[in-house]
Amino acid sequence: MQFKLFGQLFKVNRVWLLITLTAFAILIKLSHWQWQRAAEKTLQLQQIAAIQQQGALSGHQLLAQGAAQLDGAMLVDTAYWLPPYIWLLDNQILNGRVGYDVIIPMQFADNSTLVLVNLGWLAAGDSRQLLPEPQIPAQLELEALVRSEPANTLLLGQNLEGSSYPMRMQQIDYALLQQQLPLSLYPAVLYQQRASDFMPHYQPVVMPPQKHRGYALQWFGLAVAVLMVALAASWHRENENEQE
Repeated sequence: MQFKLFGQLFKVNRVWLLITLTAFAILIKLSHWQWQRAAEKTLQLQQIAAIQQQGALSGHQLLAQGAAQLDGAMLVDTAYWLPPYIWLLDNQILNGRVGYDVIIPMQFADNSTLVLVNLGWLAAGDSRQLLPEPQIPAQLELEALVRSEPANTLLLGQNLEGSSYPMRMQQIDYALLQQQLPLSLYPAVLYQQRASDFMPHYQPVVMPPQKHRGYALQWFGLAVAVLMVALAASWHRENENEQE
């Protein structure tokens, strides 16, 4: 197969043409996906900024509305831990160290509904068989970021490990945790921002939009490079044929 481009004659093997076009299509698809992710992250950050401009919520305001409507809002209030429930969210890495996020159920004054609070990161011990035993005060001052119910990922194996508290947990499953609790559970997680014995580290957007755009440009550049290399290779072959 041969064709002319910019006055130059190129001869292309059909198999290599198919491989080149397939690689080009995959790279363009990856570039488009990263660009879409950048747009999604930008929108998410804009929504969080807009809701936070309305001011901090109280616990009663949170429970009176749907979690999805308040996703990204800040909450400032006093809350009370419901002992003995403590879950340690597994495989949390902070500054290169392995540990857990400490998750507890809390309730606000004169309200029986429970809300999960992520207090922050706690280092794991030397042995995985021995769980750390965090000291939880009965009352906490919350300055927390509200996030609506997370989507569960595919889980291989048991989610909760142990028969007493603290209990190791692989992912937050509201239905499963509700079975253990004596009161109804609100479908949101409050991520404590105030420093304490635990280290808050949650970020609503881990990879910023500009990084996704950078990856999109890289994938697009690779797609163009694939075409350029293919054209250069076919042009050289034609020159060699003419010399023969």
